[in-house]
Amino acid sequence: MMRGRRYLLGGAAAAVVVAGLRWLRPAQTATAAGMPEHFAVTHSEDEWRKLLTPAQFYVLRNHGTEPPNSSPLEHETRKGIFACAACDQPVYRSETKFESGTGWPSFWEPIKDAVATSADRSFFMTRTEVHCANCGGHLGHVFPDGPPPSGMRYCMNGVAMVFHADATS
Repeated sequence: MMRGRRYLLGGAAAAVVVAGLRWLRPAQTATAAGMPEHFAVTHSEDEWRKLLTPAQFYVLRNHGTEPPNSSPLEHETRKGIFACAACDQPVYRSETKFESGTGWPSFWEPIKDAVATSADRSFFMTRTEVHCANCGGHLGHVFPDGPPPSGMRYCMNGVAMVFHADATS
């Protein structure tokens, strides 16, 4: 009887581990996550690797995260546009940027229709992942703890964006 109970408990533990591993993977299926099945800008994995730096590829194509406080864009204060580093689509205006104290560039609102979101169930939690609506590149995550007027904090990876200063700044 004791041996049967051990097998039963061992089997149950294995099932829990396998189910838990499912939550460790980033949500990468765009259609399952409610994102478009096709994007205006698409490339093969090899083409993306040639177009992007290794750090950009890791974040934009593999849903990675850059180390906090590593991006010069975190401290960018000039007027201009932050665009996706993969396809150059404008995604945030400098007027919506704020200092969140998190170590990543943060914004309270994206440019209309510039980003899409999906559920990210990695690391035993559910977060809202933010992607470029033009190429599907992973930009960061959005949280409901930002400043007015939206109350949202779009916490972006600086390596996933480029900055274009206004000509007048």
